Amino acid sequence: MYTTSVIVISLGLSYAFVPLYRAFCSATGFGGTPMTGKGKFEPERLVPVTGAKRIKVHFNADTSDALPWSFTPQQKFIYVLPGETALAFYTAKNKSDKDIVGIATYNVAPDKIAPYFAKVECFCFEEQKLLAGEEVDLPLFFFIDKDYAEDRSMAELDDIVLSYTFFRARRNKHGHLEPDANEDVVDKSMGWTKYPKAEPRDQSET
Repeated sequence: MYTTSVIVISLGLSYAFVPLYRAFCSATGFGGTPMTGKGKFEPERLVPVTGAKRIKVHFNADTSDALPWSFTPQQKFIYVLPGETALAFYTAKNKSDKDIVGIATYNVAPDKIAPYFAKVECFCFEEQKLLAGEEVDLPLFFFIDKDYAEDRSMAELDDIVLSYTFFRARRNKHGHLEPDANEDVVDKSMGWTKYPKAEPRDQSET
C-alpha cells in the first residue's frame, strides 16, 4: 500500500533525523505509528459509520527505568465506531523531588490498523514537564478513519492496543529533544524493531 520500506531505508534511524522520521511515520502509519495527518480531519469524515462493528481499543502505558514517574491509563479500554471521535486520558506523576521533562513514544498494534488510527490531539505531540511531585491528566483525542470499515483486510480485526512509553528527555547535538535511552529501547517502544534500517550516512562522504 505504501513504499515505506524504501523510504525508511534511505532515511535510517539516526537521531539527527528523529523529528523528521517521527513526522514521516505519523503521516504514513508506518511501523504501527498512528496517523496524525491533516487530510483525515475533514468534518465529513468524522461521522460514525452506521451499522459498522465497534472496535475495542486497549490502552497501555510504560515508563523507562531512568524516569521516576508513574504513568497509567485512566481507562483499560473503550469501544469506538469507525469515524467516531473518542477522548481518553492517562495520568502521569513525577515521584521525584526534581522537575523533569519527559517525552512519549507511541505505537498501535497490530500494525495494519495504523493507517486508519488518527490522533487529533495528544500529549505525545510535545514534551511534558512535570514539577517535583506533580500529577497531571494527559488527554488523547482520536478516531479510527471511516475507510477502515471498507477495507476487507480489516474484516476480522476488532481489537487493538494503543501503547505509550515515557522517557526522560534529553537534547541531542542538533538541539532536538529525544528519549534519553538506547536506540534499540526506543525502537522497541515504537514497534520498529521488526523493520530493516540503514546505517546513518557518513556526512564526510558528501
